[in-house]
Formats: sequence, C-alpha cells, structure tokens
Amino acid sequence: MMRTASRLLAAAAATALLPAAVTASNWDDQPVNPAEHADDVTVAYEDGGRYYNEEDLLTYNVAEDGTVDWLTFSGFRRYHSECHVCHGPDGEGSSYAPKIKNSAVHMGYYDFYDVVVNGRQNGNSVMPHFGDNPNVMCYLDDIYVYLKARGMDAVPRGRPAKKEAKSDVIREDEDACMG
Repeated sequence: MMRTASRLLAAAAATALLPAAVTASNWDDQPVNPAEHADDVTVAYEDGGRYYNEEDLLTYNVAEDGTVDWLTFSGFRRYHSECHVCHGPDGEGSSYAPKIKNSAVHMGYYDFYDVVVNGRQNGNSVMPHFGDNPNVMCYLDDIYVYLKARGMDAVPRGRPAKKEAKSDVIREDEDACMG
C-alpha cells in the first residue's frame, strides 16, 4: 500500500512540474508581451558601442529614426550567415527548427548562450553545439542582441536600413577573437 501511495505521489509531483518543463523547453512557442520585458531591454548605459540594461546584460538600442546599434546590425548579418538555414529568416522559424526570436526574450542571455555553446536535444529535435565555431562564438553577443530586438518587435524583418558605426572597441574585440 505504501509503495502505491509513493508512486502516486511521485506521479502527481511529476505531473505538476510538467507544464513548467514544457514551457521551459518551448520558449519559442510562447508569445512575447513587450510590456512585460521592457525592463530587460531598456538601455541603462553604453560602453564602447555596446548597450547594457540595469542588470549589466547586453541589450539593443534603436534610435527614433530607426538607426540600430552596431551589435544589432552585425547580429542580423551573423544570424543570416550561420543560423537562418535552420531557424528561418529573421528568427521566424522553419519546418526544420523553431523560431528563436521569442526564445532570446524568454530564455535570457545566459540560457541562450548555454544552448548555443553546448547544444541541446528535445525529443527528436537536436540543436548542435557551436562552441567551437568562431563565426558564431565571436559574434554570439551580436546574434543574441539582434534576436532579442526581433523578439521584442523593436526591429522589423529584413536588413536594418540604418546602423551606428562600429566602435574601435568592438573592432578590436572582433580582431582578437577571430585571430
């Protein structure tokens, strides 16, 4: 009798946790309400051409005239050279892999970084690891910022029409990373 009760209790606990596990593994399916995430993307300060929020995490900056920061522009270019083959143009997904523009908002920087570096498997879906690919790793911040801007609908689909100039700091960091 005790074993049956333990099994039922374990099954109930697992069932109670299932919605959280499903939600966590399907961030791409979760709609983004920009108002709920405004604090995550609000620029608190700029440093060397990179923009940060209050938690010292990278964010995007879009001026009133539509000019995007360098990382957002570079992220568009890098995403479309490495990621769109599976995840579709502009982070919108494809029949091969899910949209990831919403994932960048829901997951946050560190979870996003972990998945790209280490990959992950969710049933039959496999995200390969890119931790040893300098064309991704040297521009991972750029890709993240671009996808976050897309997920928040801060930038439309397509190549950004206006961009800030690349800062000397960003140029030096790219050169050091790419060797």
